[in-house]
Amino acid sequence: MKKKNYIISAKKSASIQINELKKVKRIFNNSFVRAVESILNCKGKVIFAGIGKSGLIARKISATFSSVGIPSFFCDPAQALHGDMGQIEKRDLLIIFSYSGNTSELNNMIRYANRNRIKIIGVASKPDSILLKASDIKILLPKVRESDITGMVPTSSTSITLLFGDCLATTIMQQKKFSKEKFKVFHPGGNIGNSLLLAKDIMVSGVKMPVINYRKSFNEALKIMNRKQLGIVIIINKGFINGIVTDGDLRREIKGNPKNKNLTKIMTKKPLVVSEFMPASKALAIMNEKKITSLLVVSDKDIKRSKKKLKGIIHIHNLLQSGIK
Repeated sequence: MKKKNYIISAKKSASIQINELKKVKRIFNNSFVRAVESILNCKGKVIFAGIGKSGLIARKISATFSSVGIPSFFCDPAQALHGDMGQIEKRDLLIIFSYSGNTSELNNMIRYANRNRIKIIGVASKPDSILLKASDIKILLPKVRESDITGMVPTSSTSITLLFGDCLATTIMQQKKFSKEKFKVFHPGGNIGNSLLLAKDIMVSGVKMPVINYRKSFNEALKIMNRKQLGIVIIINKGFINGIVTDGDLRREIKGNPKNKNLTKIMTKKPLVVSEFMPASKALAIMNEKKITSLLVVSDKDIKRSKKKLKGIIHIHNLLQSGIK
């Protein structure tokens, strides 16, 4: 096969799947509504199951549910025969995937759930299948054309099953008013966790902040700057931010007569501040643009006020150490 034919073949396969995936809209009916409500009202765990390719899809959807705070795990029907069935309790919800709905390995799990009155959401493409007949809520997947050359290899069928699962998860997320802040809680590490960090998550606060009253002397400011090692001193007047003095400002003034130097005369008035809820990645972008190494953090309600109380300081080292890029 010529190399240019590789692209033609791939595009043809993609086009078939894209067209077939449009059929997913047929699934969004009363059964889908009942499935959503059952998950929202579930007092236990949402357990996914499936065999073969359907099992792989079920495992991925279970991981998606867990990642957004919905207690969930995948139960392999074959392993369940050897004791794993005990993980499924009456208050749980069992969601079983099988494109044909007649996979024999599922029979024991279905019987166990029916015998113990565990609610089943069955997801299959045949209305008269064993799975859908035994399910409390029946999700009928539309029959689709597979995108391989034989029309037999699970391609479009697995894609539309995965798409259904993702639509189910995102609908649940919306109903639970899931947010980036909540998502961050379940993803404290890795690139996703880092990208969701806020200013308040990495700022220096409390006694670590280099703050000084505007009446204090130049030498006292110098001592605080050396002790806190952030390269700045924040000048405070009656609890509010009055200005900022950098190490460069102090070095320039040290050549003169610093003993009687008034801090308010050398400070930068109205320094740049950011909200505690600003994404850390955006804070880094501002630092790079302004060519500065620190940002002052204030509460969200103070950001538009003329007088602002200092909540914290973000230093570029904090950002880099947290993996922010």
